Amino acid sequence: MKRHKWSYKCPSRRKILILCLTGWLIALLKLLHVERHFFPSRGIYLVEHFLSTSSYVRNRYSYPRNEFQYEINCSSIYEQDPHEIGKSLEIRRKEIVDLADEDVVAMTSDCHVYRSLRKYQLKPVSPEEESFPIAYSLVVHKDAAMVERLIHSLYSRQNIYCIHYDQKAAKSFKSALTNLAKCFPNIFIASKLETVDYAHISRLQADFNCLSDLMDSAVPWKYVINLCGQDFPLRSNFELVTELKKLGGGNMLETSKPSSSKRERFTYHYELMKVPYEYMQMPVKTNISKNPPPHDIEIFVGSAYFVLSREFIQYTLESSLAKDFFEWSRDTYSPDEHFWATLVRVPGVPGEVPRSSQDVTDLQSKTRLVKWNYLEDYLYPPCTGTHLRSVCIYGAGELRWLLNYGHWFANKIDSKVDPVLVKCLAEKVAEQQKEWVSSIPKHTCGVCQCYWNLLWSTPELTACDCHFSYRGKII
Repeated sequence: MKRHKWSYKCPSRRKILILCLTGWLIALLKLLHVERHFFPSRGIYLVEHFLSTSSYVRNRYSYPRNEFQYEINCSSIYEQDPHEIGKSLEIRRKEIVDLADEDVVAMTSDCHVYRSLRKYQLKPVSPEEESFPIAYSLVVHKDAAMVERLIHSLYSRQNIYCIHYDQKAAKSFKSALTNLAKCFPNIFIASKLETVDYAHISRLQADFNCLSDLMDSAVPWKYVINLCGQDFPLRSNFELVTELKKLGGGNMLETSKPSSSKRERFTYHYELMKVPYEYMQMPVKTNISKNPPPHDIEIFVGSAYFVLSREFIQYTLESSLAKDFFEWSRDTYSPDEHFWATLVRVPGVPGEVPRSSQDVTDLQSKTRLVKWNYLEDYLYPPCTGTHLRSVCIYGAGELRWLLNYGHWFANKIDSKVDPVLVKCLAEKVAEQQKEWVSSIPKHTCGVCQCYWNLLWSTPELTACDCHFSYRGKII
């Protein structure tokens, strides 16, 4: 009888066979989540699991859920109650599982059910807000659940929202946001979508695509604010309207004279190349010097994020100077961090910041609150969350500081780092909106009566010139 000895004669084949069988077995065990029975984990915390329709969540976490539930009192978190802060720290020690993109796809597949589930119809709106719509440009690429929460906290029926998702984003992420946009007449996906690369002109182009669409909309918005998926509002819509009116047509953004290191970003030609780390590709500096900017433009630097007036955006989209400067910026590094900061300094633009004016840093511009680790204990209290590339991802211990510092939006917020902060920020901003709107008395001033109707489907609103004082602020 013939014996098969090939496995002994070919040890390499035997090793390959063993490796394949081992890999297959490990994959099967992971699929069945056997490790949870033999190696108990640190525990699970499901973020808004009651909204989940994901088979992954249902199957993986089918055992009783009361073990991952915590009653969180956000007012106590705000007051920095040690017991309540302790609960948030206990949650963070667990494995935090948030909704998958597929959950958001399912949640938004029936618009009527979704809007009722998230209680959009109960969002109060004042006459002042109705007459002062705000536009938003949201450039996002991942984590549909956090984007949905951002939009839910921002939403007000008279505003308008443009969503630009990265063409590289997961199919489920795109489907989730497309579904969400279909549920509202004032939320839409940008008509032109870019494949966005880090520090590349494509990031600036994404905002431009939304800005162009927003200008073409029928909504007579007054200001536009751009955000990313890890931003979150610190002010209610009512408060934002009040603050925007104070700008009086001016713009709010960072704009400073560049340091020598920042100058290199736009004095040399940068070429988009593949890189061996986090980003698939990004602009890489060459030895080729660039020509000076067109129209004798003096370059200033700042942030990619802004609060800009409608008149300024119209100028940007129509001006030959702005178009020439955009084209000149194509081969620079992170042009979104100098384009807006420079253009707002051009003499004669709407809401101009004079070139002779002092630098406007992130401390003066209230657009976005970012906490850098090298400024902690100097300008800011320590980060209670964690850090990513020198930036704090906030924790629940910073709730009070975030709401009282004076800025309008916070970055970075991540439910997988601290879901308690996300819950409490949303709750506090909703409370602010309800409190401000309900504080406006129903009374007659002159010949007009101020009142509102909370029913979204049948708004009854009148214009009114009254001014009310609330907590010492003129509304």
